Amino acid sequence: MAVKVVIAEDFRMIREIFESTVERAEGYTLAASFPTAVQAVGYIEKNDADLVLMDVLIPGSMSGLIAAEKIKGIKPDIKIIVVTSMPELSYEKRAREIGVEGFWQKEIQEQPLLDIMDRVMAGETVYPSEQIEVPIGNTVSTEFTDREVEVLKELVTGASNKEIAEKLNIGQSTVKMHITNMLQKAGFHSRLELALMARHYGIAIYDKD
Repeated sequence: MAVKVVIAEDFRMIREIFESTVERAEGYTLAASFPTAVQAVGYIEKNDADLVLMDVLIPGSMSGLIAAEKIKGIKPDIKIIVVTSMPELSYEKRAREIGVEGFWQKEIQEQPLLDIMDRVMAGETVYPSEQIEVPIGNTVSTEFTDREVEVLKELVTGASNKEIAEKLNIGQSTVKMHITNMLQKAGFHSRLELALMARHYGIAIYDKD
C-alpha cells in the first residue's frame, strides 16, 4: 500500500516541487497539500496519513513545529519530516523533543528529500550531520551556546534584560553576561546591532507560539 503524504509549505514553488517529488516516487501517493500548518492539522484530524512534510516558518496562527507537536499528539504513528531553509539554532532541538523523525535543511541537502522519506518510513530518525554555520560579525552562529540563543531569541523582540530574565527564569545579571559574551564573540558594539544581525541572518527567530 502506498504511503499517504501530506504537505504543508507556504511557498508555492517549493510546495509544487514537493508535490512532484511525491507524485513521481514509487510507493508514495499525495494525500493532500496545504499552504498553512492549520489546514494540515485539520486534515489529519479527519483523514488517514502516513507521512507529513512540514515547513517550519509558515504563515498563519500555527508554526510548523507547533503543528508537528499537535500531529504527534493526535496520531503519534504518523511520521514527520520538518523542512527549513533557516539556520535558527533551536529548531533541530525542538524537533527532536517533539519526536519528529526527519529534519531536512534546504540549504545543506546532504541527501535528496526522497532518500530522507525512504529512510524515515523504514524506521530511521534522520537529521543533518552538522548545523548550518552562518557568519555573524567576527564569529559564526554555532559558536553561540544554547542559553545564549535563548536570550538572543528574546532580545530580537526588543525585550529588556528584566523581561528576558523573567521569561527564562534567570537573573538579570545572567542575561547581561550572556549578551556581553555574544557581543564580544561577534565584535558588535550594541545589543541593537546584535539583535538586528541575528534576525537578518535567521539565527534567532522569535516563535510567538
